[in-house]
Amino acid sequence: MTTPLIVILCILGVLGLIVVVLFAWGVGVYNKLVTLRNRFKNAFSQIDVQLKRRHDLIPNLVETAKGYMKHESGTLEAVTAARNVAAQAREAIADMPGDPSMMKKLGAAEGQLGSVLGRLLAVSESYPDLKANQNMMALQEELTSTENKVAFSRQAYNDSVMTYNTQREIFPNNLVAGFCNFKEAALFEIENPEEKEAVKVEF
Repeated sequence: MTTPLIVILCILGVLGLIVVVLFAWGVGVYNKLVTLRNRFKNAFSQIDVQLKRRHDLIPNLVETAKGYMKHESGTLEAVTAARNVAAQAREAIADMPGDPSMMKKLGAAEGQLGSVLGRLLAVSESYPDLKANQNMMALQEELTSTENKVAFSRQAYNDSVMTYNTQREIFPNNLVAGFCNFKEAALFEIENPEEKEAVKVEF
């Protein structure tokens, strides 16, 4: 075997090794991004469970309040309408958590719901019989617990999204992310700053 042929074979061997290493690295980055994407989707599913629970409690709250707050029909209707918009936004995003436009709609809907719900709870303070109602007291406990779980789940989701986005953006991972269409995921933020804290439920 002549020397030039040996050199060519060595060069081809080195190039082949580089290709194998690059391919293995790319597969590793791809698998890591898939894992992180699945992690934030799972974290969102925990938010979804709590938001559904919140949305399911609100009609009971409105029905119980209705008997005592006959002069507050506008407030009760606003809560029901906001709850329906928030529920629709939650259902729409179920298959694509992290989508920026959908997350923005959900954040806006939940912010509006929190605002009108807070208004209802403030008005209810003027009705002592309502505050003493056993059903209302039970709903208070359930809603308070659910609000706390929403806040906790949202933090876990946002942490997972930050980890995913960071891994997606750093070089050279961004090359694989761009080639394989790993899109940026959006945080779940309530648009109204007052609603970034869980709604305080007191009767």
